[in-house]
This record gives sequence, C-alpha cells and structure tokens, in this order.
Amino acid sequence: MATMVLPREDKLTQDEIVLGTKAVIQGLETLRGEHRALLAPLTSLEASDAEPGSQERCLLLRRSLEAIELGLGEAQVILALSSHLGAVESEKQKLRAQVRRLVQENQWLREELAGTQQKLQHSEQAVAQLEEEKQHLLFMSQIRKLDEDTSPNEEKGDVPKDSLDDLFPNEDEQSPAPSPGGGDVAAQHGGYEIPARLRTLHNLVIQYASQGRYEVAVPLCKQALEDLEKTSGHDHPDVATMLNILALVYRDQNKYKEAAHLLNDALAIREKTLGKDHPAVAATLNNLAVLYGKRGKYKEAEPLCKRALEIREKVLGKFHPDVAKQLSNLALLCQNQGKAEEVEYYYRRALEIYSTRLGPDDPNVAKTKNNLASCYLKQGKYQDAETLYKEILTRAHEKEFGSVNGDNKPIWMHAEEREESKDKHRDSALYGEYGSWYKACKVDSPTVNTTLRSLGALYRRQGKLEAAHTLEDCASRNRKQDEAGQFPQLPQQECGRASPAWRDRSF
Repeated sequence: MATMVLPREDKLTQDEIVLGTKAVIQGLETLRGEHRALLAPLTSLEASDAEPGSQERCLLLRRSLEAIELGLGEAQVILALSSHLGAVESEKQKLRAQVRRLVQENQWLREELAGTQQKLQHSEQAVAQLEEEKQHLLFMSQIRKLDEDTSPNEEKGDVPKDSLDDLFPNEDEQSPAPSPGGGDVAAQHGGYEIPARLRTLHNLVIQYASQGRYEVAVPLCKQALEDLEKTSGHDHPDVATMLNILALVYRDQNKYKEAAHLLNDALAIREKTLGKDHPAVAATLNNLAVLYGKRGKYKEAEPLCKRALEIREKVLGKFHPDVAKQLSNLALLCQNQGKAEEVEYYYRRALEIYSTRLGPDDPNVAKTKNNLASCYLKQGKYQDAETLYKEILTRAHEKEFGSVNGDNKPIWMHAEEREESKDKHRDSALYGEYGSWYKACKVDSPTVNTTLRSLGALYRRQGKLEAAHTLEDCASRNRKQDEAGQFPQLPQQECGRASPAWRDRSF
C-alpha cells in the first residue's frame, strides 16, 4: 500500500500540488487493485455461505472501493483544474503582454496626437495670417486697379508699352513751359539756355518714339549729334543735351547699356563745362536715376536722385516747384525699396511746396495727396489716407459749387449718409445728381476719378459697402464717358503706385 502524504503546514505551490495529486492517484489505483484482488475470492464464499463473516468483509471491501473510486475521481478533477488554471495563467500572461503593448501604442499615439495638434495649431495660425494677407492683397489690388487706365492712344495701340512717357512725372505737363528764349529758362539753367532747335528736335524725337518709329528717331538723333560735334566739339553743353535726348530713345527701347553710356558721357560734359552744381547736371542725374529705376536698381538710383535734389535746392531754393518734383521722384524710388517713412517724408515736403507755391487748386496738390494717401495705405494708416481722399473731393466740390454746407455736400458725405440710411430706403434717385456732380468736377480735377475709386476701395475694406458702391458707381459712370471721348484719361502716376511707372522728359 502506498505511503500516505501528510499535509504540510507551509503553503504548497501549484506544481507541488499536481505532483502530490499524481502520487495519490498511483497509490489509490494500487489500493484499488489490491481491494479487487481480495474481493474476488470473498464474493464466491459469500454466495455459498461457506465461511462465516464473509459477507461483512465483502461489504467493507466494496465500501473501500467506492471511497477509492471517489478519491480517484477527485484527484482527476484536481489535475483537470490544475491544467485549466495553467491555461488561464498562460492566457493571462498573453493578455498582460497585449496590455503592455497597447499601453506603449497608446503613449505613442498620444505623442503623435500632441504633435499633430501642435502642427494643426501652427497651420491654423498660418492660415489666419495668410487670410489676413489675402484680404490686404485684395484691398491693394483694388487700389492698383486704379492704375490700369490707359490713354486713348494707348488703347488704340499707338503707343508701345514702355514709352518715353512711362518715366518720372513730366515736368512739361506739370508746370507751364517757359518760352525757349525767355529769361526764366536761362535762370533755371544757370546761364546756359538750351537752343530752340534742340527743343524742337527733342519734341520731334519724342513724337517718333511714342509712335514706335525708332528707325526714324535714332538716325535723326545720331545725325544731329554728329553735326554738333563737328561744329562745337565733343565737350560742349549742346552735345550733352543731344546725348541726353538719344539716351531717352535708347532707354525707351530697353537698351539700357547704351543709354547709361550716353548719360554718363553727358554728365561728364555738363559737370566739366557747366559745373557740378548746375541744374542741367541735376537733369542728367535724374535721367540716370530713372534708367536705374527701370532696371530695378533702386539703391543705385537713390543717391543720384538725392544729388539732383541737393543741386535743385541749392540753385532754385528749397521751396521751388522743381524741387517738389524731384522729391516726388525720390519718394518713388524709396517706395520701391519699402522705405515707407522716407516716402511719407518726401511726399509731405512736396505737398507743402505745391500748396504754398502753386496754391491748393493746382493739380499737383491733388496728385501728391493721392500719392501720399497711397503711401499711408501701404503703412496701414487708413484713417490718414481717408482724410486726404476726402480733402481732395471736398476741394474739388468747393471749386465747382462753392463752400460746403447742409445743402451743398461733397460726394463722400452723400455716400456716408447713404451708408447710414441704407436700411431705411434704397432708392437710387440720387445717383443722377452724383453723376452730374462728378462730371462738373472732372473738368477741372482729373484726379477725382482716381480718388473716388481709392476711397471706394477703402470704404469697402471698412465694410461700408453702400458708401463704396456710391463712389464706385459715380467713378464708373465717368469712366464710360471717358471711353466715349468726352473727357481725357487720367495720368497713370496719380495713384503713386510702387511699380516704376515714372515720367520725365527733362534733357
């Protein structure tokens, strides 16, 4: 008979329990075999009643066998339970491994989510900034549309894209031209007066160049230059004047290298024969600045323009209209370099000179105010720009209709009143009055159309759509009249745009 396993006081492990159970099963199976061997002969004796007490022994053996069978069954259950617990533990370990993996993946996903959220935040900020820039560019594009008006001749194709007129503001157009033989010309040129034949030749060359007939303009200039050099020699002021004229033609043909060579030659002649502080030297310096400006070399052009300004201030005085023109040229160069403060300073000086010397009704005053307002727009000074636009429209109104009062208001006041009362009434009966007002003012103020569109764009940016529509409708009606030939087109320079659309015919 197998030895009985006594219980231990210390806690058994699962493996020890399994091993003990298997030992018990072996013992019980052995005991069961011995009981069956004893029971077999007793069963035959029990049937014959040959031996007394055999029945009682058989009964005891049968009960012992039942107990052994019960113990074997319980042991089998213990083994099955142990196997099941092992499988559960194995599955538990697998689940723990999966949990650890999921925790790691969760941590990684959290990090990825945090990084993605940060990128999204940066993207939203970039989108907001781009949207703001888009709104600003849309606003500025509305301003630049004001510069798209072309002259009637240009619309017919008579003038090439980059003609001689696409340079700094034309001095001949901005102020009354003195007579060729007058004393004013000699005074402004420091005793040197440009001969009348060269002035006539200059005008003729400009006419040919504006028609694109360079095959006529260039030989004409070269022949005149050759004749002057034969009669007067190379180092003569008239030769320098002719070199300036030919340089203008080359510049109009985009032959910048040839034009620069001629202008530098003319500058050397004029400095040698007339002196470094002569107004003619300032004109040549200005032409060189224009040339560099058309090539996008604004930094090289700026010192030339500043020197021309210094000469004109020294010779003509700081409050001469020609000084104001040079200040406007310098402002354009600085504007193309993004020097907003200097642009504002030069335009303010030019405006002061024009207002003081030529009076508030001179066209240059309104043009310079428009240029200064454009500068304010680029700096974000919308209130200052709005004030200048209103001054231009108010002055034009007063010039045509008299002082402003309750019954005599400029167009911008009507526009703001329509904005304030847009929800009360939406009749368009007043547009006819606006159109007649603008038609009357346009005769004496060619900058009114530009100002109407600029102020309309500014109103639109401020959300004053009804006021903007009022001004734009008035401007568009007059534009149609311009296209029909009733009124002259506006010069492109009035808006003071940053692109190098300058004019100059000084020579």
